[in-house]
Amino acid sequence: MASSNLSTMNFSILVLTLLLATSHPKVAAARNLLESTLPKLEVPQLPKSELPPLPQFPNIPKPTLPEFPKPELSPLPKPEFPKVPELPKPEVPKIPEFPKPELPKLPELSKPELPHFPELPKIPEITKASPTTIP
Repeated sequence: MASSNLSTMNFSILVLTLLLATSHPKVAAARNLLESTLPKLEVPQLPKSELPPLPQFPNIPKPTLPEFPKPELSPLPKPEFPKVPELPKPEVPKIPEFPKPELPKLPELSKPELPHFPELPKIPEITKASPTTIP
């Protein structure tokens, strides 16, 4: 039992030391960036190059397509379906009605009366005494 507690304590200390060790270089690097006193080097500006103008293409006429006549479809003849013979409606047999079962009547019970408790006498109110002050 003591060895398991000791191993968990060792593991937690190991995790804490690893976390602290990894955060130190980040803090040191950030401090170096903030507190740097090195002079800033000036970067020479490159001259802006001028691009030659783009060549202009000649206007080419758009090709025109010949007009085709719209195809016309001849009306299709309506198919003639044979007449469906009418089927006689099936007669649904009547379900016999069962009499509703009558529940037996329960006897009426009278409500029990609550016991009467005597009223408590009223206690006179006591005025609160003012706190005493020591002169």
